[in-house]
Amino acid sequence: MRPTESFIDQPIRSLQTMLRVIALDDPTIPLIVPDGIYGQTTLRAVTAFQRRENLPLTGITDQRTWDAIVRSYQPAQARVGKAEPIEIIMDRNQVFSLGDEGPYILLMQSMLIWLFSFEEETPALQHNGRFDKDTQNALIAFQELAGLEPTGELDKYTWMHLSRHFTLSAHHHSPRNVIRQENS
Repeated sequence: MRPTESFIDQPIRSLQTMLRVIALDDPTIPLIVPDGIYGQTTLRAVTAFQRRENLPLTGITDQRTWDAIVRSYQPAQARVGKAEPIEIIMDRNQVFSLGDEGPYILLMQSMLIWLFSFEEETPALQHNGRFDKDTQNALIAFQELAGLEPTGELDKYTWMHLSRHFTLSAHHHSPRNVIRQENS
């Protein structure tokens, strides 16, 4: 939820959205629905926030309360929202291949190392940011497993598949999800 983008010229809805995010981070603040109406629910949430911040308990969003809510919103958003994705910017026909170096190669190697850590036969691969023969072989192995043409080159289509497989695998194998699976 981003009130500055979603609710331009809707200050009550912006206030409620920020309070909702803060409440998701702090259970002492009542969880509210951003409906644009400054009713009893919003009044209670504002009062609870004022109590937390040692502000006068009026339930009214004066400038001091608004400023404190704005300051609290972004850190709460970072804690309860999704992590920002890494946006990989590749030109339309850009392809990485044997001999290339750089941060994208390092990221690709990291994802391949993670994905192959669950396989019995793990390709030899160093985490060095250089598209060497071992990296190419690991990429070909991934492309074959993913049903892609095994070119041994990293284009946007292969990147899309690699990042999706990595994201799903990392989420599925995160400590929180492993614990949930073991307790099921």
